[in-house]
Amino acid sequence: MNRYPLWKNILIGLVLFFGLIYTLPNFYGEVPAVQVSSGKATLKLDAALSGTIEQALSDAQIQHTGLFTDANSIRVRVATSDAQLRAKDAIEKRLNPDPRDPSYVVALNLLSASPNWLTAIHALPMYLGLDLRGGVHFLLEVDMPGAITKRLDAIAADMRTLMRDKNVRHAGITREGNNVQLRFRDAAQRDAARKAIQGSTSDLQLADRDDGSDDLKLVATLGQIAQKNIRDFAIKQNITTLHNRINELGVAEPVIQQQGLDRIVVQLPGVQDVAKAKDILGRTATLEVRLVDETPGALESALAGSVPFGTELYNERGGSPVLVRNQVVLTGDRLTDAQPGFDGQTNEAAVHLTLDAAGSRIFRDITRENVGKRMAILLIEKGKGEVVTAPVIRSEIGGGRVQISGRMTTTEANDVALLLRAGSLAAPMEIIEERTVGPSLGADNIAKGFQSTLWGFVAIAVFMSIYYALFGIVSVIALAANLLLLVALLSLLQATLTLPGIAAMALTLGMAIDANVLINERIREELRNGVSPQAAIHAGYERAFDTILDSNITTLIAGIALLVFGSGPVRGFAVVHCLGILTSMFSAILISRMLVNLIYGRRRKVESLSIGQIWKPGN
Repeated sequence: MNRYPLWKNILIGLVLFFGLIYTLPNFYGEVPAVQVSSGKATLKLDAALSGTIEQALSDAQIQHTGLFTDANSIRVRVATSDAQLRAKDAIEKRLNPDPRDPSYVVALNLLSASPNWLTAIHALPMYLGLDLRGGVHFLLEVDMPGAITKRLDAIAADMRTLMRDKNVRHAGITREGNNVQLRFRDAAQRDAARKAIQGSTSDLQLADRDDGSDDLKLVATLGQIAQKNIRDFAIKQNITTLHNRINELGVAEPVIQQQGLDRIVVQLPGVQDVAKAKDILGRTATLEVRLVDETPGALESALAGSVPFGTELYNERGGSPVLVRNQVVLTGDRLTDAQPGFDGQTNEAAVHLTLDAAGSRIFRDITRENVGKRMAILLIEKGKGEVVTAPVIRSEIGGGRVQISGRMTTTEANDVALLLRAGSLAAPMEIIEERTVGPSLGADNIAKGFQSTLWGFVAIAVFMSIYYALFGIVSVIALAANLLLLVALLSLLQATLTLPGIAAMALTLGMAIDANVLINERIREELRNGVSPQAAIHAGYERAFDTILDSNITTLIAGIALLVFGSGPVRGFAVVHCLGILTSMFSAILISRMLVNLIYGRRRKVESLSIGQIWKPGN
């Protein structure tokens, strides 16, 4: 009656064993580390770079306790904060000989001090939030007028293309403030332009303006709904861009979310170097298409130090100098997708780009008008450009599909595609608040949270042991297993633990013991009714199950609501709360039942149960 089959006991034991293994990394704490990540899309982290870093540390006589490599970064673990600063300086000097043009981002970080055998089986500690781990906090304000201006500039360029396609003659198209003005010589052309614009977009409000001069003007302004959509897109695009850039640099569990109408909160746990964090936020890349200046003697003059007016000198990938014109004919704003692939003719690695409708028209016109000339495709990153490729235009290219190729490896093609998908910021941003949370403050928060959870557990354990005797001790053991499994699950899922999460953990202890109280009281009730001890145990667990299930499901529904509709601290609380409900049901029902079965289930005859004072009618 009160015996689990052997397979079930073994299964529960294995769950507890793996729970212990995946909880262990959280007890080792964190130690200082130095993180190295690529500062340019064309640079890849490889084994040779790891060797260079180790050699730099060896030359500086700095001992490290581990070097870890992943797809986005190389992290060196050291023993002390002093060694961390020395290691950062040594690595910085070795990898970035020119501080004005750094090739790698070298930043301070924190790493787990758990043994390598735990790391090998992917037993990693929980991510700690900014309030527990320390790090940097930024509040950024998006320049919404800048977003509107950028959109109006694009509209002006689109109108030039539209007027050319519709054969409408105009005297000039310019952006004046928050509107775009089109000038015409006669009213018929202005009416034709109005019809063409109204047929292509509904975002613009058109008005005639005659100021007494010979020019007839058509003024286009953005409607209120269009401006709102632009502002919403600017916020979303900037958040997406920041996510892509920060995740690529290997910052663990960053918090990037909108605050108000035009502000974005960025939290980078574990990053202590504010300057490098600003560098991470500022790193975006965009694409520019320009024509190559092939005037005889122009390149030689530029190489001699006299760059012709209206041109810039760049280096093509591989080192060949290229003289390109300043005029940008197409930008990455027209890019809708970038995917790595291969050139169909040469089978070389390439990046396949997809342009939007306006970009397709511009690219088609440029290639049609410049057949036989060279066109440079530049990757602009951190204000500096590199010519990825400068092919000769063989024929008109339509359809919005463009290919970048030329001396790229497969890995470089992947990196360039990723960087272009991350894109540029839709609008400029300004840091209006920055805050650094030191690791000492985070350690103090952890200590307080640990103490509150510990003393809450002790208080529950004392009460249950006194009130329910042996069954109370069993409940306390099940409660400890619940806490163990909860921490293991958070570590396995690599969830982020914050102060609200610790509060949810303490609350879970109080709620989890409620199931054991229901079971113990049900067993007492069966004993009061004269049922035998073995039958009372069986009935207590069986009949309390429905009540426990109902109460936990209703609580879980509330937790899921917090998880879906909440954000920030509320969401962190909800994650721990929901996981705690699942682990508490497992521990209260299965683990405590297994322990009771081991104590009483093997006996043929049980005279009484150690479950505290039982009141009976007539006593």
